[in-house]
Amino acid sequence: MKKQHTTLILLFLVLLAVQRTEAKVTLPQLVSDGMVLQRDREITLWGSADPGETITIQFLNQTFSTTTDTRGNWKTILPPQQAGGPFQMLVNDILVSNILIGDVWLCSGQSNMELPVSRVMDLYRAEVEQYSNPMIRHLKVPLAYNFHHPLDEIRTASWLPLTPENALSFSAVAYFFARELYEKTGIPIGLLNASVGGSPAEAWISEEGLSGFPAHLNERALYRDDSHVEAIRALDRARRQQWNSVLFRNDPGLKTESPWYASDHDDTTWKNVDLFSQDWGNDGLNPVNGTHWFRKEFTLPEHLAGKTATLRMGCIVDADSVFINGRFVGTTAYQYPPRIYQIPAGLLKEGKNNITVRLISYTGAPRFVEEKPYKILFKEESKDEICLEGIWKYKQATRMPALPGETFFQYKPTGLYHAMIHPLRNWGLKGVLWYQGESNTSRYNEYFGLMESLICNWRTLWQQQELPFLIVQLANFMQDPPHPAESSWAELRDRQLQLTQKVPYTGLAVTTDIGEWNDIHPLNKKEVGRRLSLQARRIAYGEKGLVSDGPLLEQVSRNGNRVILTFKEGSNNLTPVEQLKGFALQGVDGSVAWADATIDRNKVILWSDKINHPVKVRYAWGNNPVEANLRNREGLPASPFQTAVSANEN
Repeated sequence: MKKQHTTLILLFLVLLAVQRTEAKVTLPQLVSDGMVLQRDREITLWGSADPGETITIQFLNQTFSTTTDTRGNWKTILPPQQAGGPFQMLVNDILVSNILIGDVWLCSGQSNMELPVSRVMDLYRAEVEQYSNPMIRHLKVPLAYNFHHPLDEIRTASWLPLTPENALSFSAVAYFFARELYEKTGIPIGLLNASVGGSPAEAWISEEGLSGFPAHLNERALYRDDSHVEAIRALDRARRQQWNSVLFRNDPGLKTESPWYASDHDDTTWKNVDLFSQDWGNDGLNPVNGTHWFRKEFTLPEHLAGKTATLRMGCIVDADSVFINGRFVGTTAYQYPPRIYQIPAGLLKEGKNNITVRLISYTGAPRFVEEKPYKILFKEESKDEICLEGIWKYKQATRMPALPGETFFQYKPTGLYHAMIHPLRNWGLKGVLWYQGESNTSRYNEYFGLMESLICNWRTLWQQQELPFLIVQLANFMQDPPHPAESSWAELRDRQLQLTQKVPYTGLAVTTDIGEWNDIHPLNKKEVGRRLSLQARRIAYGEKGLVSDGPLLEQVSRNGNRVILTFKEGSNNLTPVEQLKGFALQGVDGSVAWADATIDRNKVILWSDKINHPVKVRYAWGNNPVEANLRNREGLPASPFQTAVSANEN
């Protein structure tokens, strides 16, 4: 009996030892195949296992050991390493492969940073499909938010090498930035893309960072009650479901024996309207929400019959479903994405064909966005296309009250910081790319303070007080009146300029010349990436003699009724133009007028016959200052600015 008891004890000890040997180590999402570690900085690794477990890391012919704490967590710091790779790392029995050591850039902000390469293929298809670079990696941090406390881990994510296929999901701005930078430095690049469309600045700042903004902290407090959040979410969901149920139930276009999208539907009694007319979407006073139906007949020549094609229906406010010859070909649920639908082989026929669009307007003014492509395109090598602009048949269907707005919890203060920024804190960074501000234009007065807090907040989190922070200024958008006017977009751009003039180790990529009046998401992300790379080379890489800014105002003086602007050395090699535009002067009596302007030996001279005593200058001050054309010979535009004119005359 004693021998049997001893045997059982020995067996138990052996099983316990086996269990301890086989205890699994868990690594965070960032520590995974294909990761990019920051060069020339200590490397922090972390994870979890059983309490008291020994963790052994083998990397670059060195071995490092640590032990988990009483909660099973572990963290260790490896010495700085030079750029290179790919390498392998063994953490106990976990092999992490294809590791690069290089420069890691955190790419954050709202939709113009999040916007993927797939959305800009109209401009860049050829070069995207022909470019691969395994030295560039991208990780998209999944959307998450938390109002209670900072999180330590992100949701499931993977490092992706730059291939033509993977590139489609890369941030377009970050993609072109990385390509430019790699070509100049040859250093591997990691892109941590933590961006969320529509997000305001306060969502990316910690509780401590918002201590000077009590209204934002109190707003956050509203959503710390999970039951309250769920009640709002349930109400929003029920409201949307009920609204859509009534909409569909009462839409005559779906209920008749011959649906309005049927190829043989009789639309002879429908109105004739121009696609871009403002008449059909309102009742003469208010916008008409609900469903609007459009039909158009087009003729196809014999040689195009039966072929596959691509339908481009521009951008539509708000949602749409599209049918060709009675067959559904595509749908989009909200206004911003370009409508690009594939028409399968055999659907188009010789002679008469028809297209039907069922447009849903949730709130605001329904419309087709002008100056976008509305056509059917055939093979790339073919120049054949069918234009769909002009007159369509139109009929209003279900008229609805405006759908109340949904509560986007990810936009509330601190939520994105807690769940998408704080979990990245152990990862070494070279710098930050920031493209955001559209959602703060209505509150531009607080933007400087918010962003100053955000930059300080993040630098403290990473313990890098000189962490480069590169900002994309808001692009030109919308339309302006013909006279000088106030602009919240210009005001916010001015705060972005002030930030980069007052906060050290920051840079500004001006984009007021590459936006689109009819699209808040302009396609030219390549030039945005290039201009950011210039700022990076100057600020983060210390490249001497590099011009990374357009003309930067240094001094303002007055000589009679003329104003003289002087610009900072290095940015002031001004490009001569036939007519310098974009300047306005304000007189002592408050009157404002466009100014005549000329370049004289790298200075700008301003005057106006309508302003005898100018006291203020504004440049490129508007939502869409597309005509403003002050730039230097490096091709970089001047930022919009405003400044008082000194009372002292020359």
